[in-house]
Amino acid sequence: MDLSLAEQSIGVDFARKMFQDDPASARLGMQLVWSRAGAASVSMTVTDDMVNGHAITHGGFVFALADTTFAVACNGYGRTTVASGASITFLAPTRVGDELVAEATERAKRGRSGIYDVTVRCGDTVIAEFRGNSREIQPRD
Repeated sequence: MDLSLAEQSIGVDFARKMFQDDPASARLGMQLVWSRAGAASVSMTVTDDMVNGHAITHGGFVFALADTTFAVACNGYGRTTVASGASITFLAPTRVGDELVAEATERAKRGRSGIYDVTVRCGDTVIAEFRGNSREIQPRD
């Protein structure tokens, strides 16, 4: 999708504001690394309360990181966009103290729908692969 520089700037500001107003992501310690229309990166450090009885990170926290990164990327066009579907494949475990970095990339966008891939890494190790489908909606009045 071709956007003017002004539209790109407005979209990125919209996505950053959406992220800043997300108390759940803030409580999980997520940090916005970078964003642009259709792409984003968010990081999170695994804490004691994120691990299970095997001392590895609950998959739900990895999913939350990937989903948040997906949301920032697809909202980077400055239009209210939500997930219409998502799936994740877990490839490696993480533990307390590991810093996870998720990067989202737009794969396809047509009309109000989009497809995004998110890769979650710990250093050079791929932890999970996430695919999200997005849908632009009308904002609430």
